[in-house]
Amino acid sequence: MQVKNRGNSPDGTNEADVIAKVVDRVLNQIFGSKATRLIYRHLERKYSVRRDEIAEKLDLFAKGLEDFMSSGADVVERMILIDLQSRWGLNGQHDPWPEHFADQVRLLTAKA
Repeated sequence: MQVKNRGNSPDGTNEADVIAKVVDRVLNQIFGSKATRLIYRHLERKYSVRRDEIAEKLDLFAKGLEDFMSSGADVVERMILIDLQSRWGLNGQHDPWPEHFADQVRLLTAKA
């Protein structure tokens, strides 16, 4: 299942683009540009997920991130979710979270 491209968010940006930009920003903040490029290269080679396809391939992105970082992927995923919540003005909303990262992003996207 993928994030449906429902058009633009209130500020005129496409939700898939927002997800890609947030992922890129978080990875660069945590790891820097060189390590981020390595992560993207791993995702593309092993999981066929390009940077611009992350929103469409959330499950593969999460699997590839976990493969690359093991348990460290949980921290990165949480930071991505926090950034998305902030970006879409959804801070403080505490619905029960689905177990998987991809489902959590889909839930946020549906609320955006």
